[in-house]
Amino acid sequence: MIYFLEGKPVLKGNNFIVLEVNGLGYKVFLSANNLQRVEESEKAIKLFTSLRLKEDALELYGFLNQKELGLFETLNEVQGIGPKAALVLSSVGSPEDFRKAIEEGDAKFFAGIKGIGAKKIQKIILELTGRFKELKKEDNKETDDALDVLISLGFSRQKAKEALDKVSLETKEADQRVKEALKILR
Repeated sequence: MIYFLEGKPVLKGNNFIVLEVNGLGYKVFLSANNLQRVEESEKAIKLFTSLRLKEDALELYGFLNQKELGLFETLNEVQGIGPKAALVLSSVGSPEDFRKAIEEGDAKFFAGIKGIGAKKIQKIILELTGRFKELKKEDNKETDDALDVLISLGFSRQKAKEALDKVSLETKEADQRVKEALKILR
């Protein structure tokens, strides 16, 4: 998996940029908000990415921080929400505002999102209520380290997160969290 890319934005399209990294140009889809914030320039930027496999292509989705990436991946786990819809939804507001709207069941927060109706919004609210602990945990460096180790061992991000969520909250050190998560994953 490609977790992040650091390079120069050399081309900007309607919903993507081309990021030059060591002579290679990566097409990275961005939300409308992030696309506005990124300028074609000589200055390097860092994008946290999610690689998605389609039948006929590989697509990279990019985010300016890990919280946005976490929100995108959480939305992508909702049945019926593909990466393009998750990208649009993740740009509605900050991850904190999004989490608050979900926890309060505030469907009005999502009003006016093109291509996503009221029924789909209700489904998203229903499925994500209470699941945003994951996004808070991503702020914790120890959790990030443990998650990275489990992913490098071949576990999917989702399975690794689920296992780490089951690990005792008293366990703070990354190596101990990995050991406990491995027991759960077996």
